[in-house]
Amino acid sequence: MRIENGLSVDVEEWFQVGAFERVIDKADWPGLQSRVEANTGAVLDLFAETGAKATFFTLGWVAERAPRLLQRIVAAGHEIASHGVDHQRVFTMTAAQFRADLRRARAALEDASGVAVTGYRAPSFSIDTRTPWAHQVLAEEGYAYSSSVAPVRHDHYGWPDAPRFAFRPVAGADLVELPVTVARIGNRHLATGGGFFRLFPSALTNWAVRQVNAEERPAIFYFHPWEVDPGQPRVANAPLKSKLRHYSRLGAMAGKLRHLVAGHAWGRIDAIAAREAARLG
Repeated sequence: MRIENGLSVDVEEWFQVGAFERVIDKADWPGLQSRVEANTGAVLDLFAETGAKATFFTLGWVAERAPRLLQRIVAAGHEIASHGVDHQRVFTMTAAQFRADLRRARAALEDASGVAVTGYRAPSFSIDTRTPWAHQVLAEEGYAYSSSVAPVRHDHYGWPDAPRFAFRPVAGADLVELPVTVARIGNRHLATGGGFFRLFPSALTNWAVRQVNAEERPAIFYFHPWEVDPGQPRVANAPLKSKLRHYSRLGAMAGKLRHLVAGHAWGRIDAIAAREAARLG
């Protein structure tokens, strides 16, 4: 029997990514070309080809402007979860600001989709050792799970000493944290989702999924709708490193995704979280 893994999509516009946060002002967002509905639609069509179900961690900003997109996601049997309001990293907020962000995003998502939101993913996996209060706030706000930790070393994020698999971050609370899957090679952890999936051979992510499944645990994979859009606008004044990370191999992404999704069993993160919660007791 194949283990069902968690398939997730971080729904944001091409201009809302961490790579461009210092060169595109949030005040300019409303005037930029929106491509999130078309890109997410392409992802939904791709999932429909195989019958895979997924969780769409969506910005409140997107929900406020594209409610029909959220309704389409729900109608297709997928989960809506929170990605915060406008992609502000958690470690740049106070606990009070984080709570306000959670509440505004959840209200926008639930109003647009008509379903309850019980899951959360921090923008850029920004829950780490700098935010010892974050999981407590999530638990107090009634979230069933978070998938906000990347157990890797990275120049923008990462909590390398975090557990690889589901854990309860708050004593006495039901909240479960589901870290994104990394490939373990010796004592090193290599990221496998998002841009890493685009840039590295597909074999690495496929191997990582098989590796964690061999330990009888589910993999948690993520990517973004803008990653299947090679025709998106170019940000001329972005740093070279950011350009390389954001634009490289966009044209190959859809094909790689089809192969990955077809090769393993996938489901919604809320279902994975419920099973992991039962395992943890």
